[in-house]
Amino acid sequence: MQKLLMVLLLAGAATGVAAQKNKTAVRYSKEVKASALKEKLTIIASADMEGRETATAGQRKAAAYIESEFKRLGLQPGNNGSFQQTFPVYMDTLSAAKLNINGTALSFSKDYSIGLQTIRDTSAVVKEIVLAGYGVTDSIYDDYKDLEVKGKVVLIAEGEPKLENGNYLLTGTDKHSRSASLFAKVNNARKHGAALVLFYQQAMLKSVSLKGGMYNKPTVFLAQGPNVITVNAPVLEAVAKGLSTDLNEMIASGHSLSTNFTVDMQLELKKQTLQLESTNVIGILPGTDKAEEYVFITGHYDHLGKRGDVIYYGADDDGSGTTAVLQLAQAFVKAKDKGAGPRRSIAFMTVSGEEKGLWGSEYYTDHPTLSLDKVTVDLNIDMIGRIDPQYKGDSTKYVYVIGDDKLSSELTPITDSVNNNYVKLELDRKFNDPKDPNRIYYRSDHYNFARKGVPILFYFNGTHRDYHMPGDTVDKIDFKQMEKRAKLVFFTAWDMANRDNMLKRDIPLK
Repeated sequence: MQKLLMVLLLAGAATGVAAQKNKTAVRYSKEVKASALKEKLTIIASADMEGRETATAGQRKAAAYIESEFKRLGLQPGNNGSFQQTFPVYMDTLSAAKLNINGTALSFSKDYSIGLQTIRDTSAVVKEIVLAGYGVTDSIYDDYKDLEVKGKVVLIAEGEPKLENGNYLLTGTDKHSRSASLFAKVNNARKHGAALVLFYQQAMLKSVSLKGGMYNKPTVFLAQGPNVITVNAPVLEAVAKGLSTDLNEMIASGHSLSTNFTVDMQLELKKQTLQLESTNVIGILPGTDKAEEYVFITGHYDHLGKRGDVIYYGADDDGSGTTAVLQLAQAFVKAKDKGAGPRRSIAFMTVSGEEKGLWGSEYYTDHPTLSLDKVTVDLNIDMIGRIDPQYKGDSTKYVYVIGDDKLSSELTPITDSVNNNYVKLELDRKFNDPKDPNRIYYRSDHYNFARKGVPILFYFNGTHRDYHMPGDTVDKIDFKQMEKRAKLVFFTAWDMANRDNMLKRDIPLK
């Protein structure tokens, strides 16, 4: 009986400690409130931020605002004395594009185009163009038979040869062969020694900018192959009157044409690669007895920017996550100011480049300012302000949680326990299914932590009609719902920052 009484007293004491922690966490969770979230999101997703596209003025304004909030809260800079971690972004521009054939000046983006990432500087005077049909070489068919194209300009057309019944010769069916792809045709031209490929498409070219898209690493794609210029009918007519009609008939009938044209062609292509910059913004709240270990709370602050005069505001994606990171920082700072600071340090990080391909988080995890071996978890928040119209449960109290089953066997039970004790949301884990076609687990910044072995948990409300559209605006945010979800992140971070041990890393990354 005495032993039983002692066990009960110890259990009661343990319950008392847990209850005390519960009350403390609840007290400071009140900083995470709808009105404060709305105030910050109204700034982040304002017209003044111009959609926050990576490496633009709008992104820089957003970064400056986030940094000012971190400074106001008294967080420590997370990058060797700086709140911002700069990473390179590249953009190609076509500084010269001139094509003149037999006295006809052709217009870039109207008559011809070229992918800027694949271009090599070229300045040439051409006296001969070789028409090589479809540009296909196969064991039973060869457009290059009896043609000498080494060092010459080759003109090839879309499509491939056909049988009399309309099926394709190389497959015997109505399905294209692999030889019909542009990649295969260009590779074949390279093997035959072509210096330049003109690729004819019947459909009009889409308007092409003199600037290429941004990318985060210098590319050498097709660097060893010939320049490939996509051309329209006016280019063919400049080569020889009636040539576009002949090639259109060739494409329709499936019967190839091969011939040589004597021309007077001047070509100049020149590319300039600009190195731009973007930043991640990092603020650190130091812990107490476990200050050398970390909890990361992340969200991406970039969005799609502007298309002409149309702003893509990105209030939910991911202004909501960015706002939550800021408000959680405020809650934890207040707790520390009152003597209830976290045992582990907390890194509040907002990244850019997510919409381009998780660039900012990739750069951070490849160039970490804190040891990733000492990071117990990354709690990533990407879209928590709206409702998924496809959600089957109670849409007033749900959130998708993703990745808690991937790297640590402890994370799912902790997540469930925290939710049951504090918020009582419906935790939907359908996106954890490896067969899920949306592959959401791989599509936000937590994944770059996961690939380095850090356990992660991703909070997400699902997509909606305004996803990646100009209509993703502040007025459509459900701030009560957003508050509940942000509080779940707060309580989870509180638990992670104060528990005795870091999470086990006992499940291999798949």
